[in-house]
Amino acid sequence: MNTKILENPDKPTKILNAAVIVAALGYFVDIYDLLLFGIVRTDSLTDLGITGDAIRNQGEYLISMQMFGMLFGGILWGILGDKKGRISVLFGSILIYSVANIANGMVTTVDGYAFWRLIAGIGLAGELGAGITLVAESLPKEKRGYGTMIVASVGVSGAVAAYLVYQVFQDWRLCYYAGGVLGILLLFLRISITESGIFKKTIENNERKGDFLSLFTNKKRFFKYLNCILIGMPLWFLVGILITFSPEFAKALGIQGGDSIEAGKAIAFCYGGLVFGDIASGLLSQWFKSRKKIMYIFLIFNFIMSFVYLNAFGLSDSLFYFLCFLMGISVGYWVLFVTIAAEQFGTNIRATVTTTVPNFVRGSLPLMILVYSYFRDSIFDGDILISGMVVGSVISFISLFSLSKLKETFSVDLDYSESV
Repeated sequence: MNTKILENPDKPTKILNAAVIVAALGYFVDIYDLLLFGIVRTDSLTDLGITGDAIRNQGEYLISMQMFGMLFGGILWGILGDKKGRISVLFGSILIYSVANIANGMVTTVDGYAFWRLIAGIGLAGELGAGITLVAESLPKEKRGYGTMIVASVGVSGAVAAYLVYQVFQDWRLCYYAGGVLGILLLFLRISITESGIFKKTIENNERKGDFLSLFTNKKRFFKYLNCILIGMPLWFLVGILITFSPEFAKALGIQGGDSIEAGKAIAFCYGGLVFGDIASGLLSQWFKSRKKIMYIFLIFNFIMSFVYLNAFGLSDSLFYFLCFLMGISVGYWVLFVTIAAEQFGTNIRATVTTTVPNFVRGSLPLMILVYSYFRDSIFDGDILISGMVVGSVISFISLFSLSKLKETFSVDLDYSESV
């Protein structure tokens, strides 16, 4: 049961307002840091004395620590976003991951690296959810899809920037320092933005806010929340496993010049495609006035591209990178995924949902790696290609089923609260 808030706050009609610009730049720095480890994984671990297969194993360990941090941080920032406001999260989260970024550039051991990736993960967890919630609540319902599209498309280009910065500096430590400095500079820009009118009214009405447990105490609400998480998992299987470990897949596929395939370059191409995918999915959802229809198209496209990637035997290295670009386009539904989550729930738990959902998806990566590793090592005798196809197929079918259970949210009124 939902409680309608009686009064509609005035909203800016300009799509490119301060909230959209600051949220987009914040997500840009967020993605820069989030994907930087994948870009510098091999060089940073080699510099710390790790060699051979241990680079892959320690890489899986470090990325899992980062994702565990995002899982915890998602809950923390989500609750704070509903209790204290979206702006407070935008300030707190970027401060933590900026400090962690700088500390990452100073590590001398794998354990120290793991600790600061954990702290960075906690900080990174708050950026997207708070930004999308603020933008969704600050724009008229017929325009908010454009606002979230700008945030996501600008934000994901941070991965491309991370790769280019690494190409310029050729020093993984300097790349972390650059990310930390960018984050601290962005703190000053955030002074110009104000809280959404919708959220301000929940304070005036003294409503119960940020009740994370309420997502589990109501059966209908719980399954809606779970389905919001499950529709996003194919993206992080693709990015976290297929692209991050692209050098290993390239060798298994017999890619020409496979020994020279760089994970960082593959990530940059993938996220370059993701920028186009986010713009395309955002515009299409506005033109067709539907989130779900466009989401179905992209999920199916993603499923097809994963199979093409895992059967792309003998390609040249340039075609392999182009394939990574196409795979990035196929997961350009990220903007729709987060917008759908924001539109499914009331104002008093919206930040909790919108912040935890993408971070639970990211946080599911260690579980996906575990399942994938089990199939690879225990069932398919080290065959990473078949393992990837089996695990990827299961995840895709789950996401399609979950999407079918969610309601269409295009142009729904967000001016209401949940009865919790």
